[in-house]
Amino acid sequence: MAQEDDTAGRAAPAGAPAGAGSRRRRYWRAGLLRGGIELRHLVRNPKELSGHLVNVVVALLLAGYISDKVPGTRVPMAHLTLAGFAAYLLFQIGLVNLPQILVTEREEGALLRLRATPGGIPAYLVAKSLLVVAMAFGTLAVLLGAAAVLVDGPLPHGPGGWLTLLWVSALGLLAVVPLGAAIGAVLPNPREALALIMLPSMGLLITSGAMFPLTSLPVLVQKIASVFPLKWMAQGLRSALLPDAARAAEPAGSWELPTVALILTAWAVLGFLLAVPLLRRAARRESGSRLSERHRKAGWSGSRTA
Repeated sequence: MAQEDDTAGRAAPAGAPAGAGSRRRRYWRAGLLRGGIELRHLVRNPKELSGHLVNVVVALLLAGYISDKVPGTRVPMAHLTLAGFAAYLLFQIGLVNLPQILVTEREEGALLRLRATPGGIPAYLVAKSLLVVAMAFGTLAVLLGAAAVLVDGPLPHGPGGWLTLLWVSALGLLAVVPLGAAIGAVLPNPREALALIMLPSMGLLITSGAMFPLTSLPVLVQKIASVFPLKWMAQGLRSALLPDAARAAEPAGSWELPTVALILTAWAVLGFLLAVPLLRRAARRESGSRLSERHRKAGWSGSRTA
């Protein structure tokens, strides 16, 4: 991580203009440079890449195993499952993987170093956004491409379908990435982060209609799921990937794309309102003594576990 921090630090030389616009440009430039470095690290790390590919393999195995039709239609249930799993992968990268990355880097002292870097927090957020977007769209492309080749999976029909796929995916990421950053700013440590995030995420996967028609669930569960972004991300991707006949399995009998856009936008705004102040607060609270104390406790806990 030292190389990235040095890059961010060089973004604000002593003789640089002091205007707000110039500062923002430096922050963006530093963030993009740092994000590019992290992307190269990801591509060169087979262990990290394999974690994302495992999710794709699981989705393909499920799709190959399911042979039923969506109730009331001739649409294969495997296609509905693949569309829902595509939404869940985007959701997982923003709301599960990102908090783990942030908590791990906080434990390694990244936030402490950002305190001494002019524009460190904005550049850091730009870098993480670039990394997450690349991970998300890369995983989505691999899933849909592999599904189309291996299990006759769905692809968008015509330019309108591709456009819907693009804006729903982008808006869905905007809805969950800031929330993931806010969660990562307050979680205690990497081990607890995984435990605290995975259980609610799996619950949403089951109750949001991502794996099977939402109409098969109790009405109360449908209403609760409708509060959260995953339900609307899955519904938007189904509208892009499935034929219009599949609307018969939707609770409202339609794709409700304006509602999809409205609710995902609301979550995006809420996430941004939470993420920036929480990350700044986490950075302000960081100190060498706090970091050393957490490392001491982690080492003590590890020795006790061993």
